[in-house]
Amino acid sequence: QVQLVESGGGLVQAGGSLRLACAASGSMVSIGAMGWYRQAPGMQRELVAIITSGGSTNYVDSVKGRFTISRDNAKNTVYLQMNSLKPEDTAVYYCNAAVRFGSRSPDYSYWGQGTQVTVSS
Repeated sequence: QVQLVESGGGLVQAGGSLRLACAASGSMVSIGAMGWYRQAPGMQRELVAIITSGGSTNYVDSVKGRFTISRDNAKNTVYLQMNSLKPEDTAVYYCNAAVRFGSRSPDYSYWGQGTQVTVSS
């Protein structure tokens, strides 16, 4: 069984910073893309940032220049450094990983439990 455990959420004032981490554990051969999503109340879940196993990244326009996604493949961990936070960044943040169980295995999508990020004005 694969588990994704997130940490690092909390309450911060506008302009502040937070760093989220998500560690994957369990029986798996490798992890492909890892990403961070967020869901605000009454809104659909949206992709915030994604990083491939090779380190290529992509961001939603609203966080470009403020957020940085990175990963440590040896630790099966993905990070999201969030700077210059705005009240509109308030949401539950979820990590996602594309897990492979063999060299010819398809990707299986796993989600973390979510961590609350609240930015006060």
